[in-house]
Amino acid sequence: MRTRQVNLLIALVAAMLFSFSCFCISRMTQTSNQLINCRKHILEFKENILRLKNKTERNRQELVKALNKMKYEITQRENLLADLVEKKVNTSDKNETVSNTFEVLKFFFPHLKRVGRIYPDVIIGKEKTGVSFALGISTVNRGNHSYLKQTLTSVISRMTLAEEKDSVVIVSIADSNEDYLKSVVDMITKKFKRQVKSGSLEVISIPAFFYPNMLHAKPPTEDSQKLKSWQIKQVLDICFLMLYAQPKAMYYLQLEDDIIAKKMYFTKITDFLHNITSNNWFYVEFSILGFIGKLFKSEDLTDFVRFFLMFYKDKPIDLLLGDIFQVKMCNTGETIEKCIERNKQIRIRYKSSLFQHAGIQSSLHGKEQYFKALRELSLDLNPISTIYWSKARHVIIFSFFTWAVVMVKREQECKTLTVQ
Repeated sequence: MRTRQVNLLIALVAAMLFSFSCFCISRMTQTSNQLINCRKHILEFKENILRLKNKTERNRQELVKALNKMKYEITQRENLLADLVEKKVNTSDKNETVSNTFEVLKFFFPHLKRVGRIYPDVIIGKEKTGVSFALGISTVNRGNHSYLKQTLTSVISRMTLAEEKDSVVIVSIADSNEDYLKSVVDMITKKFKRQVKSGSLEVISIPAFFYPNMLHAKPPTEDSQKLKSWQIKQVLDICFLMLYAQPKAMYYLQLEDDIIAKKMYFTKITDFLHNITSNNWFYVEFSILGFIGKLFKSEDLTDFVRFFLMFYKDKPIDLLLGDIFQVKMCNTGETIEKCIERNKQIRIRYKSSLFQHAGIQSSLHGKEQYFKALRELSLDLNPISTIYWSKARHVIIFSFFTWAVVMVKREQECKTLTVQ
């Protein structure tokens, strides 16, 4: 009995030990699993921390970039604002200078005193200034005939890129016809895109209020009055163009809208000016035809304009150009020989014409012209003469002291010569 009890006790103890062992093993397994899970969580947390750290670093870098971009944009805006302020000041100064330049017109035309600011309508232009040469071309509607495209092509294509950069060609539309204005603008914007983009080619329109009432009245019927009105308007058109071009360049070259420029004309003009030893010249002639190819120092343009406007009703502008020399340079009581000698020194002529007249249909409605530069005469009292070949088979010689009309049967055969 006692042995049975002992065995039962041992069995109970063994069962308890087995149960306890199973329990311990189970708990250890659970603990191990928990440790493994905990380790996984720790690893996941570590990975999340690393991802968060990387994301934070990327965000920091993006934030730095954004801040730098903001700083750059702020700096750019500040610089732009400063440039705009400076440009506004410069433009204001420039406009004030230009406005003062045009103020001279109010002295000669009382109706302009009621106008605030006198300035052309700048249709195409980038306010190019500081160049050596301004080339002025005044154009009007000639009906079904137009030589402007041909003229601009020869003038611009025969410049080098450096010469183009150091010059500005100004086309002044002196016509109230809106269709003509639009056709000129369309032609220039299509044909001369590069020059328009660079600012080397400008198009302006003279405002109608500039002209005196006499040019707004009903057109005259008599040919002589038509010619007179045409000559008056031509003087005014050129004067306005001169005043606009004056602040832009050192020299001003007057051209017309129906001429052809010779090859390398610009290079020849530049070289010729560099070889002039004295700066005391009045103007330089690069063509013997009328007012074409006359080159002036821009600083003298206001004096020329004042003189032209004093007598704009009396003579064509090319004859007024001769008169201003006589008034300014020939002293009272001085012999003609001395005046002519001074004429040679300050009215300088290039050896040959660099511009040829090409238009047949005149800007004067209904008039045809066949003027060509033929050759130069050398008269005893007139070392500078201008020769035109006209449709009427006359050679007309305009000069400072004399004029002559030569009746010719053909261009080579002279019948009579009368000098008065």
